[in-house]
Amino acid sequence: MSNKAIVIYPNEFGYCSVGAVPANHKGTLEEWKDKMTPTGQTSYIIPTEEVPTDDTFFDAWKFESNKIMTDMTKAKELHKQKIREAREIKLAELDIEFQKAQETSADTSTIVSKKQALRDAPADSAINAASDEAALKSQWNTSILGPSPYSS
Repeated sequence: MSNKAIVIYPNEFGYCSVGAVPANHKGTLEEWKDKMTPTGQTSYIIPTEEVPTDDTFFDAWKFESNKIMTDMTKAKELHKQKIREAREIKLAELDIEFQKAQETSADTSTIVSKKQALRDAPADSAINAASDEAALKSQWNTSILGPSPYSS
């Protein structure tokens, strides 16, 4: 039974819930499926090897055509949220730089440009053009956001 997984779709958020059958389960797959499935939900038993190994966009998984797929619209929103989180500290650092520059009457135009680039990052057209997870992950601008959260 350890080579099976149970997919419950949809969960309360409209995306996949995946539950593995524990190795010590003594009953049938159907019994485990029934135990895992909330009342009123439809669930499916699929082989574990059909569950994606990359769960970066797990919160965007959906069950369609008898397999787990990524809802790219949702994945793009998750990616944009990561950008927003990464830029928070960078914007705060630039605010301090800006204040220091103002105190000394230094030029602030570079700082203003950097801040604008950070604000614009989630609206990058390449994010919306990404057709799969790999393309989406590659849309992390390390020059303004720092290291990619997708790098291992």
